[in-house]
Amino acid sequence: MTGDALTLARPWALLLLLAVPLVLLALSLDRHRAPRLLHPRVAALSALPRGLVARLWWLPQALLVAALVLLAGGLARPQADRRQPEKRSVEGIDIVIALDLSTSMLAADFKPESRVHVAKEVLKDFIGRRRSDRIGLVVFAGDAYTQAPLTLDYALLRTLVDQLKIGVIEDGTAIGNALATAVNQLRESDARSKVVILITDGDNNRGQISPLEAAGIARTMGVRVFPILVGTGGVVPYPDGVDLFGRPSYRPVQLDVNPELLREIAAVTGGAFANATDRAELEGGLQAVLDRMEKTRIIETTGGSQVAELFPLLLGPAFALAALGLLLGLTRWRAFP
Repeated sequence: MTGDALTLARPWALLLLLAVPLVLLALSLDRHRAPRLLHPRVAALSALPRGLVARLWWLPQALLVAALVLLAGGLARPQADRRQPEKRSVEGIDIVIALDLSTSMLAADFKPESRVHVAKEVLKDFIGRRRSDRIGLVVFAGDAYTQAPLTLDYALLRTLVDQLKIGVIEDGTAIGNALATAVNQLRESDARSKVVILITDGDNNRGQISPLEAAGIARTMGVRVFPILVGTGGVVPYPDGVDLFGRPSYRPVQLDVNPELLREIAAVTGGAFANATDRAELEGGLQAVLDRMEKTRIIETTGGSQVAELFPLLLGPAFALAALGLLLGLTRWRAFP
Protein backbone atom coordinates (compact mmCIF):
# COMPACT_ATOMS: atom_id res chain seq x y z
CA MET A 1 0.00 0.00 0.00
CA THR A 2 1.39 3.39 -0.92
CA GLY A 3 -0.78 5.50 1.38
CA ASP A 4 -4.33 6.38 2.42
CA ALA A 5 -5.93 9.72 1.55
CA LEU A 6 -8.66 10.65 4.05
CA THR A 7 -11.61 12.64 2.73
CA LEU A 8 -15.06 13.64 4.00
CA ALA A 9 -18.02 13.08 1.70
CA ARG A 10 -20.30 15.37 3.81
CA PRO A 11 -18.04 17.80 5.70
CA TRP A 12 -21.00 20.05 6.54
CA ALA A 13 -22.16 17.42 9.06
CA LEU A 14 -19.32 18.55 11.36
CA LEU A 15 -21.43 21.61 12.12
CA LEU A 16 -23.13 19.36 14.66
CA LEU A 17 -20.01 19.75 16.80
CA LEU A 18 -21.12 23.31 17.49
CA ALA A 19 -23.88 21.80 19.61
CA VAL A 20 -21.38 20.19 22.03
CA PRO A 21 -20.62 23.40 24.04
CA LEU A 22 -24.35 24.14 24.18
CA VAL A 23 -25.08 20.66 25.53
CA LEU A 24 -22.33 20.98 28.16
CA LEU A 25 -23.68 24.38 29.24
CA ALA A 26 -27.23 23.04 29.46
CA LEU A 27 -26.14 20.09 31.60
CA SER A 28 -24.17 22.37 33.92
CA LEU A 29 -27.08 24.79 34.38
CA ASP A 30 -29.48 21.93 34.93
CA ARG A 31 -27.28 20.50 37.70
CA HIS A 32 -26.93 23.83 39.52
CA ARG A 33 -30.60 24.72 39.19
CA ALA A 34 -31.88 21.34 40.35
CA PRO A 35 -33.67 21.66 43.78
CA ARG A 36 -31.95 19.88 46.63
CA LEU A 37 -33.61 18.01 49.51
CA LEU A 38 -32.73 19.67 52.82
CA HIS A 39 -33.03 17.37 55.85
CA PRO A 40 -30.93 17.13 59.01
CA ARG A 41 -30.03 13.52 58.33
CA VAL A 42 -29.17 14.27 54.71
CA ALA A 43 -26.96 17.14 55.82
CA ALA A 44 -25.18 14.78 58.22
CA LEU A 45 -24.70 12.19 55.51
CA SER A 46 -23.18 14.77 53.19
CA ALA A 47 -20.21 15.06 55.52
CA LEU A 48 -19.32 11.40 54.93
CA PRO A 49 -16.83 10.39 52.23
CA ARG A 50 -18.51 10.17 48.82
CA GLY A 51 -18.70 6.86 46.96
CA LEU A 52 -17.61 6.07 43.40
CA VAL A 53 -21.05 6.78 41.93
CA ALA A 54 -21.15 10.18 43.57
CA ARG A 55 -17.71 11.09 42.33
CA LEU A 56 -18.63 10.00 38.76
CA TRP A 57 -21.93 11.87 38.65
CA TRP A 58 -20.89 13.32 35.28
CA LEU A 59 -20.36 9.95 33.53
CA PRO A 60 -23.81 9.50 31.84
CA GLN A 61 -23.71 13.05 30.47
CA ALA A 62 -20.12 12.60 29.27
CA LEU A 63 -21.10 9.44 27.41
CA LEU A 64 -23.93 11.27 25.64
CA VAL A 65 -21.61 14.12 24.64
CA ALA A 66 -19.03 11.64 23.31
CA ALA A 67 -21.80 9.91 21.35
CA LEU A 68 -22.77 13.26 19.82
CA VAL A 69 -19.16 13.89 18.72
CA LEU A 70 -18.88 10.45 17.12
CA LEU A 71 -22.27 10.89 15.47
CA ALA A 72 -21.14 14.14 13.85
CA GLY A 73 -17.97 12.45 12.59
CA GLY A 74 -19.92 9.50 11.22
CA LEU A 75 -22.48 11.69 9.42
CA ALA A 76 -19.57 13.52 7.75
CA ARG A 77 -18.88 10.15 6.05
CA PRO A 78 -15.09 9.82 6.22
CA GLN A 79 -13.51 7.82 3.40
CA ALA A 80 -10.02 6.42 2.88
CA ASP A 81 -8.75 6.26 -0.71
CA ARG A 82 -6.34 3.36 -0.52
CA ARG A 83 -3.99 3.24 -3.50
CA GLN A 84 -1.77 0.28 -4.09
CA PRO A 85 -0.06 -1.37 -7.07
CA GLU A 86 -1.88 -4.37 -8.45
CA LYS A 87 -0.27 -7.16 -10.40
CA ARG A 88 -2.51 -8.78 -12.95
CA SER A 89 -1.44 -12.15 -14.25
CA VAL A 90 -2.87 -13.02 -17.63
CA GLU A 91 -2.19 -15.44 -20.44
CA GLY A 92 -2.10 -14.09 -23.95
CA ILE A 93 -0.35 -13.23 -27.19
CA ASP A 94 1.45 -10.04 -28.18
CA ILE A 95 -0.24 -8.84 -31.37
CA VAL A 96 0.49 -5.79 -33.52
CA ILE A 97 -2.10 -4.99 -36.18
CA ALA A 98 -0.80 -3.08 -39.22
CA LEU A 99 -3.74 -1.53 -41.08
CA ASP A 100 -3.50 -0.12 -44.61
CA LEU A 101 -4.99 3.40 -44.89
CA SER A 102 -4.11 4.05 -48.53
CA THR A 103 -6.82 5.57 -50.73
CA SER A 104 -7.41 2.24 -52.46
CA MET A 105 -9.04 1.08 -49.22
CA LEU A 106 -11.99 3.31 -50.18
CA ALA A 107 -12.95 0.83 -52.90
CA ALA A 108 -16.49 -0.41 -52.33
CA ASP A 109 -16.21 -4.03 -53.38
CA PHE A 110 -17.40 -5.00 -49.88
CA LYS A 111 -20.82 -3.85 -51.04
CA PRO A 112 -22.35 -1.66 -49.90
CA GLU A 113 -19.42 -0.67 -47.68
CA SER A 114 -15.82 0.24 -48.42
CA ARG A 115 -12.88 -1.96 -47.56
CA VAL A 116 -11.67 0.37 -44.80
CA HIS A 117 -15.13 0.59 -43.21
CA VAL A 118 -15.49 -3.17 -43.00
CA ALA A 119 -11.88 -3.57 -41.80
CA LYS A 120 -12.44 -1.07 -38.98
CA GLU A 121 -15.71 -2.70 -37.89
CA VAL A 122 -14.17 -6.19 -37.88
CA LEU A 123 -11.10 -4.94 -35.98
CA LYS A 124 -13.24 -3.28 -33.30
CA ASP A 125 -15.20 -6.49 -32.87
CA PHE A 126 -11.98 -8.53 -32.80
CA ILE A 127 -10.44 -6.28 -30.14
CA GLY A 128 -13.65 -6.28 -28.10
CA ARG A 129 -13.56 -10.08 -27.82
CA ARG A 130 -9.99 -10.19 -26.48
CA ARG A 131 -9.44 -10.83 -22.80
CA SER A 132 -5.73 -11.43 -22.32
CA ASP A 133 -3.89 -10.47 -25.52
CA ARG A 134 -1.77 -7.34 -25.58
CA ILE A 135 -2.49 -5.50 -28.82
CA GLY A 136 -0.67 -2.66 -30.59
CA LEU A 137 -1.76 -0.72 -33.66
CA VAL A 138 0.27 0.53 -36.65
CA VAL A 139 -1.26 2.47 -39.55
CA PHE A 140 0.38 2.97 -42.92
CA ALA A 141 -0.01 4.33 -46.41
CA GLY A 142 3.03 5.99 -48.03
CA ASP A 143 4.75 5.66 -44.63
CA ALA A 144 4.00 3.86 -41.35
CA TYR A 145 3.27 5.18 -37.86
CA THR A 146 2.56 3.70 -34.43
CA GLN A 147 -1.00 4.52 -33.42
CA ALA A 148 -0.96 2.59 -30.13
CA PRO A 149 1.74 0.59 -28.31
CA LEU A 150 1.06 -2.87 -26.89
CA THR A 151 -1.71 -2.57 -24.33
CA LEU A 152 -4.57 -4.37 -22.61
CA ASP A 153 -6.73 -1.24 -22.76
CA TYR A 154 -9.18 -2.53 -25.35
CA ALA A 155 -11.59 0.38 -24.94
CA LEU A 156 -8.85 2.81 -25.96
CA LEU A 157 -7.89 0.66 -28.94
CA ARG A 158 -11.47 0.48 -30.18
CA THR A 159 -11.75 4.26 -29.91
CA LEU A 160 -8.53 4.76 -31.86
CA VAL A 161 -9.64 2.36 -34.61
CA ASP A 162 -12.98 4.15 -34.88
CA GLN A 163 -11.18 7.51 -35.36
CA LEU A 164 -8.90 6.33 -38.19
CA LYS A 165 -9.32 8.24 -41.44
CA ILE A 166 -7.88 7.88 -44.93
CA GLY A 167 -5.98 10.86 -46.29
CA VAL A 168 -4.10 11.80 -43.11
CA ILE A 169 -0.98 9.93 -44.27
CA GLU A 170 0.63 10.57 -47.65
CA ASP A 171 -0.81 8.11 -50.13
CA GLY A 172 0.91 4.92 -51.22
CA THR A 173 1.43 1.41 -49.83
CA ALA A 174 4.63 1.03 -47.81
CA ILE A 175 4.27 -2.59 -46.69
CA GLY A 176 7.97 -2.89 -45.76
CA ASN A 177 7.85 0.19 -43.53
CA ALA A 178 4.65 -1.07 -41.91
CA LEU A 179 6.20 -4.44 -41.08
CA ALA A 180 9.38 -2.85 -39.72
CA THR A 181 7.38 -0.49 -37.49
CA ALA A 182 5.18 -3.30 -36.22
CA VAL A 183 8.14 -5.61 -35.53
CA ASN A 184 9.90 -2.79 -33.66
CA GLN A 185 6.95 -2.67 -31.23
CA LEU A 186 7.62 -6.32 -30.38
CA ARG A 187 11.37 -5.80 -29.85
CA GLU A 188 11.05 -5.69 -26.03
CA SER A 189 8.33 -8.34 -25.80
CA ASP A 190 9.12 -11.44 -23.74
CA ALA A 191 6.08 -13.35 -24.99
CA ARG A 192 6.61 -16.71 -26.69
CA SER A 193 3.98 -15.82 -29.27
CA LYS A 194 4.61 -12.55 -31.11
CA VAL A 195 2.40 -11.79 -34.09
CA VAL A 196 1.96 -9.11 -36.74
CA ILE A 197 -1.36 -9.09 -38.56
CA LEU A 198 -0.91 -7.18 -41.82
CA ILE A 199 -4.18 -5.99 -43.37
CA THR A 200 -3.69 -4.50 -46.83
CA ASP A 201 -5.35 -4.37 -50.23
CA GLY A 202 -2.45 -3.58 -52.51
CA ASP A 203 1.13 -4.03 -53.61
CA ASN A 204 4.21 -2.43 -52.08
CA ASN A 205 5.06 0.79 -53.95
CA ARG A 206 6.56 3.10 -51.33
CA GLY A 207 8.90 3.05 -48.33
CA GLN A 208 12.58 2.74 -47.49
CA ILE A 209 12.49 -0.93 -46.43
CA SER A 210 11.49 -3.76 -48.76
CA PRO A 211 8.76 -6.11 -47.49
CA LEU A 212 11.02 -9.19 -47.67
CA GLU A 213 13.81 -7.39 -45.80
CA ALA A 214 11.34 -6.53 -43.03
CA ALA A 215 10.08 -10.12 -43.08
CA GLY A 216 13.65 -11.34 -42.53
CA ILE A 217 13.97 -9.06 -39.49
CA ALA A 218 10.68 -10.43 -38.17
CA ARG A 219 11.90 -14.01 -38.56
CA THR A 220 15.13 -13.19 -36.70
CA MET A 221 13.09 -11.80 -33.79
CA GLY A 222 10.70 -14.76 -33.71
CA VAL A 223 7.75 -12.72 -34.99
CA ARG A 224 5.21 -14.40 -37.25
CA VAL A 225 3.47 -12.27 -39.87
CA PHE A 226 -0.08 -13.08 -40.97
CA PRO A 227 -0.94 -11.04 -44.09
CA ILE A 228 -4.63 -10.64 -44.95
CA LEU A 229 -5.39 -9.37 -48.45
CA VAL A 230 -8.59 -7.30 -48.32
CA GLY A 231 -10.78 -7.20 -51.42
CA THR A 232 -10.18 -8.47 -54.91
CA GLY A 233 -7.83 -7.28 -57.61
CA GLY A 234 -8.85 -5.94 -61.01
CA VAL A 235 -11.65 -3.53 -61.71
CA VAL A 236 -13.56 -2.46 -58.58
CA PRO A 237 -16.11 0.30 -57.79
CA TYR A 238 -14.42 3.42 -56.44
CA PRO A 239 -16.20 6.45 -54.92
CA ASP A 240 -16.61 9.35 -57.33
CA GLY A 241 -18.64 11.91 -55.37
CA VAL A 242 -22.44 11.97 -55.25
CA ASP A 243 -25.19 12.01 -57.89
CA LEU A 244 -27.99 14.57 -58.32
CA PHE A 245 -29.94 12.97 -55.49
CA GLY A 246 -27.04 13.11 -53.05
CA ARG A 247 -26.34 9.39 -53.24
CA PRO A 248 -22.74 8.13 -53.50
CA SER A 249 -21.63 7.48 -57.06
CA TYR A 250 -18.89 5.12 -58.15
CA ARG A 251 -16.67 4.59 -61.15
CA PRO A 252 -14.76 1.45 -62.13
CA VAL A 253 -11.06 1.60 -61.26
CA GLN A 254 -8.26 -0.89 -61.87
CA LEU A 255 -6.48 -1.73 -58.60
CA ASP A 256 -3.53 -4.10 -58.59
CA VAL A 257 -2.78 -6.57 -55.82
CA ASN A 258 0.18 -8.83 -55.12
CA PRO A 259 -0.95 -11.94 -53.22
CA GLU A 260 2.33 -13.68 -54.12
CA LEU A 261 4.30 -11.10 -52.09
CA LEU A 262 2.03 -11.57 -49.09
CA ARG A 263 2.31 -15.37 -49.33
CA GLU A 264 6.10 -15.07 -49.39
CA ILE A 265 6.10 -12.82 -46.31
CA ALA A 266 3.97 -15.39 -44.47
CA ALA A 267 6.26 -18.26 -45.56
CA VAL A 268 9.44 -16.44 -44.47
CA THR A 269 8.08 -15.68 -40.99
CA GLY A 270 6.14 -18.87 -40.35
CA GLY A 271 2.75 -17.21 -40.60
CA ALA A 272 -0.14 -17.82 -42.97
CA PHE A 273 -1.74 -15.85 -45.80
CA ALA A 274 -5.48 -15.22 -46.08
CA ASN A 275 -7.61 -13.50 -48.70
CA ALA A 276 -10.77 -11.78 -47.46
CA THR A 277 -13.32 -10.79 -50.06
CA ASP A 278 -16.11 -10.19 -47.57
CA ARG A 279 -16.61 -9.49 -43.87
CA ALA A 280 -17.00 -13.13 -42.86
CA GLU A 281 -13.67 -14.09 -44.46
CA LEU A 282 -11.90 -11.18 -42.75
CA GLU A 283 -13.30 -12.26 -39.37
CA GLY A 284 -12.26 -15.85 -40.07
CA GLY A 285 -8.75 -14.76 -41.03
CA LEU A 286 -8.27 -12.91 -37.74
CA GLN A 287 -9.60 -15.82 -35.70
CA ALA A 288 -7.33 -18.26 -37.56
CA VAL A 289 -4.33 -16.28 -36.32
CA LEU A 290 -5.33 -16.84 -32.69
CA ASP A 291 -6.08 -20.50 -33.25
CA ARG A 292 -2.50 -21.10 -34.39
CA MET A 293 -0.76 -19.27 -31.57
CA GLU A 294 0.46 -20.66 -28.28
CA LYS A 295 -0.30 -18.89 -25.04
CA THR A 296 2.31 -17.23 -22.89
CA ARG A 297 2.15 -15.53 -19.52
CA ILE A 298 2.38 -11.77 -19.17
CA ILE A 299 2.44 -9.99 -15.83
CA GLU A 300 1.40 -6.35 -16.00
CA THR A 301 1.47 -3.98 -13.03
CA THR A 302 -1.25 -1.37 -12.87
CA GLY A 303 -2.21 1.20 -10.29
CA GLY A 304 -5.34 0.41 -8.33
CA SER A 305 -7.41 2.27 -5.79
CA GLN A 306 -10.22 1.36 -3.45
CA VAL A 307 -12.44 3.71 -1.46
CA ALA A 308 -13.08 2.45 2.08
CA GLU A 309 -16.07 3.83 3.99
CA LEU A 310 -15.07 4.63 7.61
CA PHE A 311 -18.38 5.92 9.01
CA PRO A 312 -19.37 2.51 10.50
CA LEU A 313 -16.31 2.80 12.75
CA LEU A 314 -17.83 5.95 14.27
CA LEU A 315 -21.58 5.36 14.18
CA GLY A 316 -21.39 1.99 15.92
CA PRO A 317 -19.53 3.32 18.99
CA ALA A 318 -21.75 6.45 18.97
CA PHE A 319 -24.93 4.41 19.38
CA ALA A 320 -23.25 2.19 21.99
CA LEU A 321 -22.13 5.18 24.09
CA ALA A 322 -25.53 6.84 23.81
CA ALA A 323 -27.28 3.65 24.92
CA LEU A 324 -24.86 3.21 27.84
CA GLY A 325 -25.29 6.83 28.94
CA LEU A 326 -29.09 6.54 28.92
CA LEU A 327 -28.92 3.21 30.77
CA LEU A 328 -26.67 4.63 33.50
CA GLY A 329 -29.04 7.57 33.87
CA LEU A 330 -31.77 5.09 34.83
CA THR A 331 -29.71 3.33 37.53
CA ARG A 332 -27.69 4.65 40.53
CA TRP A 333 -26.64 7.71 38.51
CA ARG A 334 -30.25 8.80 38.29
CA ALA A 335 -30.72 12.35 39.60
CA PHE A 336 -33.46 12.93 42.21
CA PRO A 337 -35.12 16.32 42.80
